[in-house]
Amino acid sequence: MGDQLTSDLESLRIDRDDPPASSRSRSRSRSGVVRYAFVALVLGALVYGGTRAWPAVESRLFKTEVRTGEVVVASPAQGATTVTATGYVVALTSARVSSRVPGRVAVVRVREGETVRAGQALLELDATDVRSTIAAARARVAAAEARVAIARANLADGRQQLERQRRLAESGAVSRQVVEDLQARLGPLEASVTAASAEVRALQADVNVQSAALSLLTIRAPFEGTIVNRPPRPGELLGSELMAGTVIELADFRSMVAEVDVPEGRLHLVRPGGPCEISLDAFPGRRFRGAVQELGHRVDRAKATVAVRVRFVEPMDGILPDMAARVGFLTQELTAEQLRAAQRTLVPAAAVTTRGGARVVLVVDNNAVHVRPVSLGPQAGDAYELIDGPAPGSRVVLHPPPTLGEAHPVREANR
Repeated sequence: MGDQLTSDLESLRIDRDDPPASSRSRSRSRSGVVRYAFVALVLGALVYGGTRAWPAVESRLFKTEVRTGEVVVASPAQGATTVTATGYVVALTSARVSSRVPGRVAVVRVREGETVRAGQALLELDATDVRSTIAAARARVAAAEARVAIARANLADGRQQLERQRRLAESGAVSRQVVEDLQARLGPLEASVTAASAEVRALQADVNVQSAALSLLTIRAPFEGTIVNRPPRPGELLGSELMAGTVIELADFRSMVAEVDVPEGRLHLVRPGGPCEISLDAFPGRRFRGAVQELGHRVDRAKATVAVRVRFVEPMDGILPDMAARVGFLTQELTAEQLRAAQRTLVPAAAVTTRGGARVVLVVDNNAVHVRPVSLGPQAGDAYELIDGPAPGSRVVLHPPPTLGEAHPVREANR
């Protein structure tokens, strides 16, 4: 009875260490909700941060494709221009004069920039050895000529004796055998004269060869022109690895033309003899009358262009080979007023934007943009006059998006 009562009382005791099953289930539900909420919060933060940071990351990892325009120099003849092309000034008559024989420079007779006439001596190589060889050859010629003289004297003496003995034989003073012996001796004497004369001619030919070699030691101008490089200095060795190839460069400045590359698709707008406007970077603000002299006879497949040569209508001083040139092919010839009018630098209006309250353009250089402030004049059509800013020829982004900033990598869609 007592044991039964004790057992019943034990069954009524509350076990505080072992919560009921329903309580454990509710606790697990609350902890799962907390974990899910934490994960959702972290994912939301990552998505939000990635959304905010992605443009900056994208701008650094991927190139933005943009369209570009160019800062150009416009002249009063811009409206009459059908094609504009760039290139360089070249001399149609030019030569790279080199030495045909190796040697050491002895005398330099010209300097860079000097105008020379055709055939004028430019420089002389050391001719000491060649002159010694010529002197020895001439001495051999003189010795051979002396042998010729001796042979001829012997021949003349033989003929004289033969004639004397023939008269004596006719009078019976000597036998015919003596005459025949003298007659036989004339053959070798004539042969010795012939051999000695041939030796003289051979030795004289050697003198001529050495004299020709001596003339090669004097380098002469092939035509009238101007020296456009620094001639070698006295003592320099020509024909060595250090001084191989060209010695003096000569150009006829009267044959200067502007050679430019015209796109193949616009070649039909260029006609031989047509008027042109030539601008040179070396003479900013000046323009020169030109005329199409020659169209190239082949297409550059890599660039899809054709070389066109444009001559200067008026002779110009100060123009040098390889000067950068820009040629505008015109529908009508430039007037005197147009030549005197000032040129203007233009920037596409679509390239101008505002950053920080200032007007700027984004210049593309080495596949990256650089923000450049600009000072603008009045608008002319779809461009502004550029008072201060990037140099002509600079490529600028058209309609730049706000995300483009300094050093942003880009790819030009129209190049």
